[in-house]
Amino acid sequence: MSFTVLILLILGLVLLVLGAEALVRGASRLATIAGISPLVIGLTIVAYGTSSPEMAVSTITSLSGQADIALGNVVGSNIFNVLFILGVSALVAPLIVAQQLIRLDVPIMIGVSVLALVFGVDGRISRVDGVILFILGVLYTVFLIYQSRKESNQAVRDEYEQEYGRVAERSPLQWLINIGYIVGGLVLLVIGSRWLVDGSITIARALGVSDLVIGLTIVAAGTSLPELATSVVASLKGERDIAVGNVVGSNIFNILAVLGLSAMVAPDGVNVSTAALGFDMPVMIAVAIACLPVFASGNLIARWEGFVFVGYYIAYTIYLILDSTNHDSLPLYSSVMLWFVMPLTVLTLAIVASRTFRFQKKLRG
Repeated sequence: MSFTVLILLILGLVLLVLGAEALVRGASRLATIAGISPLVIGLTIVAYGTSSPEMAVSTITSLSGQADIALGNVVGSNIFNVLFILGVSALVAPLIVAQQLIRLDVPIMIGVSVLALVFGVDGRISRVDGVILFILGVLYTVFLIYQSRKESNQAVRDEYEQEYGRVAERSPLQWLINIGYIVGGLVLLVIGSRWLVDGSITIARALGVSDLVIGLTIVAAGTSLPELATSVVASLKGERDIAVGNVVGSNIFNILAVLGLSAMVAPDGVNVSTAALGFDMPVMIAVAIACLPVFASGNLIARWEGFVFVGYYIAYTIYLILDSTNHDSLPLYSSVMLWFVMPLTVLTLAIVASRTFRFQKKLRG
């Protein structure tokens, strides 16, 4: 593996982050000029814009015949988003969780995660499956826009203006500037994703690591940098629940739009390996399900819960590395995770869920 490949990988990641930022900023300002409410922008353009690197990378890898990277990118990004991004954000400051996320968006995230697994049981997410996922993504977006138009939240407007600034004029120059942001962002995304994919494939071949593992780790973490930046900065600024909403919205978008489009453009759909079916996709579902009791406990993600999330992501990454290298420590590590860590986690979540249920019952009584 040459130094040039490493530079290519790093530059690809940098261009992805810059491209996503330019795309989100241009699209958000353009939508404001066009009279679309900041609430709609936040629920759609900002959340989806931070997932644009996943879209670019997964689409290009699918077209290039590396569908394992496309699947690993989506599954790995969703796991990274919840465990690492929310974990780090909660360590910075406890995160507020809106009731809508608990009642609607998190159950949808769980549902689409299970649907992806069901579609992949036969070893492939076909083009037809991809069309279904993509249509569901469109319907979800339309529903969000419909819901958001029924309410007017000044806090969201203030939050948007603090992040992107107030757009006072609607001159042709402003239109051109923001269209330039969008076009420039898309160009950077395409170039960055191409460099990232090329660098990742070269590294995978040099180290003897599978495309799936590279997609689950390097590519997934790299394409999730915009979500990481958005959520951590939002946590530092004390901005409502944007850190949590950004992650949940991005995860739903990743499965419905990114995975759906990848399956549609891939010549034979997206292959789903036995390893992904037996471990990685169930982990993605388990992480999504774990969000419900954690989020519902006082409508807050506490620092200790953030610490647990980050710890689990580290443990998951260690497992992937040990498994991909066939390390001698893998059986012992797997046994410890299966017979000690997992039962302890289930017990902790059960206690949290029980306390939340009793607290809510007390409030209603």
